[in-house]
Amino acid sequence: MTNEQHNINTPGWRNRNEKRCTLVGLTSDISLSALKIVTGYLGHSSAILADGIHSISDTVTDALVYAMVRLSGKGVDERYRYGRGKYETLAAFLISIILVVVALGLMTEGVQDVWAAIKGETLQRPHTIALIVGIIAVIAKEALYHYTLLQGKKTGSSALKAYAWHHRADALSTTATLLGVAGAMFLGERWRVLDPIAAIAVSVLILILAYRLGRPAVEELLEVSLPQDEQDKISSIVTSTPGVKAFHNLRTRRNGNLRVVDIHVKMDGELTVARSHEITREIERQLSDALGEVLTNIHVEPYHGNNNCEKKHHEQ
Repeated sequence: MTNEQHNINTPGWRNRNEKRCTLVGLTSDISLSALKIVTGYLGHSSAILADGIHSISDTVTDALVYAMVRLSGKGVDERYRYGRGKYETLAAFLISIILVVVALGLMTEGVQDVWAAIKGETLQRPHTIALIVGIIAVIAKEALYHYTLLQGKKTGSSALKAYAWHHRADALSTTATLLGVAGAMFLGERWRVLDPIAAIAVSVLILILAYRLGRPAVEELLEVSLPQDEQDKISSIVTSTPGVKAFHNLRTRRNGNLRVVDIHVKMDGELTVARSHEITREIERQLSDALGEVLTNIHVEPYHGNNNCEKKHHEQ
């Protein structure tokens, strides 16, 4: 394992990157919120003003993610014997809920605006500054999405990955606002209905994103087993380790970035305790190399070759 890989698998390195990433998002969202609100007010753009007010919720999300990654980085103590990794999972779940609320709010406002347009109401034409600020906001949010997603992949943080998609959802909602502003400026009064129609379409996309983020978080909180391909990898590593005759009772789950593996392995009953310990350490090392940060609980049992119930695979 290289020094770089070792650093990436170090909880302290991961937590520092998570906190830095959320602080970048928090600073950016505060700046964008203020810029949108001032521009919306001075530029006579209710769409940009509403988007700026909506962006205030982003700062709440930023603060939530930052608090969760700080808690998750405190590690193991007497109360949290498996660490605090599920704070990240909880953050991902809460972000998905926030996205649902935001999407439903945008959808409701869009439907109301479409109905108002049908009844003949006319929206005010915004100033050019509103269009410029909208473009800046979309570029900034898309950049934050790519930066945060990259950090989430590097650290294996579910909270940062969810946070990245929250930035993408904001970029999409601002794009809808931008289309509405552009339509109101250049296509005439009857095309201003494009703004609420685009908002409704984007709200549907945000709901889909919320589902994709929320489902794995719920599964982790319910302690669903690791994906089958990872379980197969665990089985392969265990069975190929010299000294292991068979295994059974494999149980797996996630705890934030940490994978928890409980397993019973069977070895020659004549082996010394020291040799059995060496074999289990080798299993732990290989699992960490293959899967990242792993907490492995291995129970050693004597192997009886004449027992037909013992097989060199996962016994159900």
